[in-house]
Amino acid sequence: MIAVYILASLVVLVVILAVVAPKSFNVYRSIDITKSKDEVFNYVLLVKNQEIWSPWAKKDPNMARKYTGTDGTVGFTSYWNGNKEVGEGEQEITNIINGERIDGELRFFKPFKSTSDCYFKFYDLENNTTRVTWGFSGKNTFPMSIMMLFMNMDKAVGKDFEEGLLALKLALEN
Repeated sequence: MIAVYILASLVVLVVILAVVAPKSFNVYRSIDITKSKDEVFNYVLLVKNQEIWSPWAKKDPNMARKYTGTDGTVGFTSYWNGNKEVGEGEQEITNIINGERIDGELRFFKPFKSTSDCYFKFYDLENNTTRVTWGFSGKNTFPMSIMMLFMNMDKAVGKDFEEGLLALKLALEN
């Protein structure tokens, strides 16, 4: 009988955790780059340029890569398979609003399967300066949603976004 109470308590606990767990996430960072919006947009649009500024490219410079389609167009897919820090997955360009926004889908295969949306937004500022916002968002599904009670997605990848945007700024301004 005690085992039934323990099991019932565990089920109730899991249900409560599932109810209060975050259902979605949106992590983003921005940086100002002293270049025209067109220059910045056209550079970021080419996914292969991420090999120069992506923080994950630095974490595994020997990762295997494969590309499908025409870079800078909807449907272009970049596949990677790297060490434990970068895992395995692919990124596909899903929408382009010329000069304004690039949307993509990130599909991770390892270390665990998940799908998220990624995006870049571009804003014209004064003095030939462009603000770039890089982010990704998604839904937390059960049981991963419960894990998000103990893991902060913003803290997990926010620093990587900051590092990548700084490298992007340096690549474009130098």
